[in-house]
Amino acid sequence: MTARTRPLLALAALVALAALPTGALAAKPTPGTLTQLQGKRGCIVDRSSKPGTCAVGRGLKGAGAFMGSEAVAVSPDGRNVYVAAFDSDAIATFSRNPKSGALTQPGGTAGCISAKGSAGCAKVAALDGPNSVAVSPDGRNVYATARDSSTLLSFVRNPKSGALRPIPGATCMAGMALPGCTPATALIGPDVVAVSPDGRNVYVGAFFGSAVVAFSRNPSSGAPTQLAGTAGCVAAATAGCATGIGLGSIEGLAVSPDGTSVYAAAAASNALAELARDPSTGALTQLAAPNSCIADAPLGGCTEGRELGGPNAVAIAPGGENAYVTSFLSNSVTGFDRTADTGVLAQKEATNACLVFLRSAGCSFGRAMLAPEGLGVSPDGRNVYLASFETGAIDVLSRNSKGAVRQLPGAAGCLARKQVQGCTLGRALSGVSSVAVSPDGRNVYSTANESNAVDVFRRNR
Repeated sequence: MTARTRPLLALAALVALAALPTGALAAKPTPGTLTQLQGKRGCIVDRSSKPGTCAVGRGLKGAGAFMGSEAVAVSPDGRNVYVAAFDSDAIATFSRNPKSGALTQPGGTAGCISAKGSAGCAKVAALDGPNSVAVSPDGRNVYATARDSSTLLSFVRNPKSGALRPIPGATCMAGMALPGCTPATALIGPDVVAVSPDGRNVYVGAFFGSAVVAFSRNPSSGAPTQLAGTAGCVAAATAGCATGIGLGSIEGLAVSPDGTSVYAAAAASNALAELARDPSTGALTQLAAPNSCIADAPLGGCTEGRELGGPNAVAIAPGGENAYVTSFLSNSVTGFDRTADTGVLAQKEATNACLVFLRSAGCSFGRAMLAPEGLGVSPDGRNVYLASFETGAIDVLSRNSKGAVRQLPGAAGCLARKQVQGCTLGRALSGVSSVAVSPDGRNVYSTANESNAVDVFRRNR
């Protein structure tokens, strides 16, 4: 190469670079990281709030209650997102764009249901303080808990529009005497609802009832019926229920993918209770000692774990081999290995056992992880996402083939409001409480209680 040809080659290289599509030179995002959609597609706030750069919606005031780590759910077909809004006494319905993940709220009563029918929502009684929502695996029904009315509400879902309507004659199960509701034992202050993978049962974690309440689900209508006798609930101390341990103030609940286990996060017991499920009946039985629960301090019948102060959300890996728990008081997320044939959990060893906001012996350091609540695992099992209420952040963790998790380094490891240093900047994240990953793994959705918002993110893959 001569001195004369070098400038010509350099010029040709510059021309070639200029011809590349815009963004082709940009670094490819780290897999699993989140990017909030731009402008109004990235967040929707209640119409009572200042929208800023967000879109405006209805029935979103107090989205994702402080006691409510499962306040957002995506339908199995990916067409809809549902949000429980505590202060609006409402369930908001959104249509989801399958390509971008952007949300649009339908007009009129199709866009929300509420206790008073305000903001143009459909009116449904006994929906006082809704704090969790779940969609049945067949997509035909939506279930919601309402803490202040101590109720489980059941709805039929329109598969095309996503609109909800009460199940005729079976809308409401209540833990106290309410007109039009069927009584349910131990259903006091419910905080979380889950549907079994086979769709045969609905389970509710009752915070003030300190119980896991079990219902059968009608395969045609979706109507829930509490199981008879002591099979209908496992509680710390409630007449008519089976008696269990480590069940004080249930905040989180998860059913294993194989349907043989149910795990309950008990905030007041500082414990994770382990229950076996009979797939034929849906009845729950607490595992025998010493595997009845994993507790933060010595508790008869349970094994001792670490960093389980005030656990409030449980998530199971897609293959069922691992469980993860957020703990509000410990500012932590803890990982467990699960034995499939018994359902027994064992906390992971060494630094794989936990991530903690402050330094803790035997745990890794978790950034922007103050008061974590909601928790979600991606369908491909590669990532775990946490909603940290006090920080106003979504923490991004990678998960390896053995189920161990670590926070991504630098700004990729968290997406947060502007007051939080060292994270990717996000909008409308004050009091972020719940997080859900879409079934196709393309999007992550979160609720932000103090922002009165639902937030929309693209998951980079």
